[in-house]
Amino acid sequence: MTNAEIADALDELAVLYQLDGADRYRILAYVNSARSVRSEPRSVEDLAIEGKVTELDGVGKTLEEKIVALVETGEIPAATKLKEKIPPGLIEINRIPGLGPKTVRRLHEELGVDGPADLRKAAEAGKVQELKGLGPKVEENILSGLDRLAEEPEGPSRLRLDEVLPVARELVEALRADPACDRAEVAGSVRRMADTCKDLDLIATSDEPRALATRIAEHPLIGNRGNPSEKGVKLETNSGVGVDVRIVPPDAFGNLLQHFTGSAAHNTELRETAVAEGLHVSEHGITDDKTGEVECFDSEQGVYERLGYEYIEPELREGHGELEAAREGRLPKLVTRKMIKGDLHTHTTLSDGRATLEEMAEAAIALGYEYIAVTDHSASHGFGNDVSPKELEARIAEIAELNAKFRKSRSKAKKGFRLLAGSEVNIGVDGKLDYEEDLLDELDWVIASVHTSFRDDPDFMTGRLREAIENPLVDCIGHLTGRLLNQRDPYPVDIEALVEAAAASGTAMEINGNPRRRDLSDVHARLAAEAGVEIALTTDAHDPAHFDYMEYAVATARRAWLGPKQVLNTRSWWK
Repeated sequence: MTNAEIADALDELAVLYQLDGADRYRILAYVNSARSVRSEPRSVEDLAIEGKVTELDGVGKTLEEKIVALVETGEIPAATKLKEKIPPGLIEINRIPGLGPKTVRRLHEELGVDGPADLRKAAEAGKVQELKGLGPKVEENILSGLDRLAEEPEGPSRLRLDEVLPVARELVEALRADPACDRAEVAGSVRRMADTCKDLDLIATSDEPRALATRIAEHPLIGNRGNPSEKGVKLETNSGVGVDVRIVPPDAFGNLLQHFTGSAAHNTELRETAVAEGLHVSEHGITDDKTGEVECFDSEQGVYERLGYEYIEPELREGHGELEAAREGRLPKLVTRKMIKGDLHTHTTLSDGRATLEEMAEAAIALGYEYIAVTDHSASHGFGNDVSPKELEARIAEIAELNAKFRKSRSKAKKGFRLLAGSEVNIGVDGKLDYEEDLLDELDWVIASVHTSFRDDPDFMTGRLREAIENPLVDCIGHLTGRLLNQRDPYPVDIEALVEAAAASGTAMEINGNPRRRDLSDVHARLAAEAGVEIALTTDAHDPAHFDYMEYAVATARRAWLGPKQVLNTRSWWK
């Protein structure tokens, strides 16, 4: 049983408990354990058999019993019992974006809906909009959601980058460590640091390709070992990630890496331009039509130079004008993680974080940061642990005391570090913020975000966000579109209008590095930056470990063509 299958079973159990009205914390336990199982590189089946499955984050004795039962019998007894009283079609309905388990239960109880077919019939008859609190727009969304379920019955086929990148890095390091390997590199959408990836491409060079392919197939991360050959091997990891390992002689490394890194759009344009110049480009080399000579290169730089281009960073290879810019010498100098001087979106135990103020500060100092903004959730966040005005006043004083302590420290790193008093303030349905102006004015940094009352109404959501953008006390807008990759679509907004408002008011926009969000997207971030909007790269860290999410924020910024001058937190604190 693969990790993906075990995770799917735990996710299904969480949905069943939701539909049954179980306690929120029990549901969260199954959701979190499913996430741990899905991202675990080792075989969770083997861990369960060996009695080691509790090593996984969020898996205790109760969950261990369920996983062991699933591995041994193919089912979880609790899920089997719940399925006896909950129609299986309700699980399918629960996958419709914006249609939570409470609403699904209402549809079942009040309209007799047992599955997608029943729901479509009720919606087309106008019965859904008659239920209190729903209405025509919800009914319309349900019908479009049902269409999407029919088109994609098994859910998203792509994985988030953070679900693939650690596996990619471990496997490529295993290749490099093998005595038969000359060079190895990650390619494809993973190397381009895309939001999501379908599979994993690895490129290697070797004079003993079959031996190298055979040994990488035996790696403990691999579940399906494929058929090793002189050209490489196709594999599948324990977590269900497809891996294509391609192996060539050392002198062709650059051609192969370039070919399997570029997006289809990038490579198509590259080939078509080359054909017009009498050249044919492939993973095997560059062929001159007149002479028939084939040129191979051991580096990508050689490939691009031969074709008349500057070297193009992998993140830019999406067919968005990078080839023309490379030919004309107009490629940007991209921002790097080393340029980041601080994080402007973090949380502590005062709201929903898992570390204290001092613990977050110490972790940031260890990273060499000059500052972090502490932005716990405001008074109407709506998910518990909200911060009252009185508590925020106390936090401002606490930050001042801790900053004074740092200034007196013998440590040079602590002396040069500053905590910024901030808040992630919820944007209300009217665009208003939920602290008084006098209190907001005491803060060093205010990031405003939507957390509640999402609506599929572009005019409403755009107006709501515009109101916050134009508030002079707001420094930055957080996760502008509210998307969660593979989980929740962005709410509809007029991006161009909001970018125009932000540029006019001097309000920054955030690229949230949480790999579930990466919001702004690279396309929207490029649009905003070109309009003159400053961009903050943040992690939305709720734990010291989350500071590592800066890698994803930087990756999105690089994909958006951003240089250090367009990124706020490449600078020292200016207030």
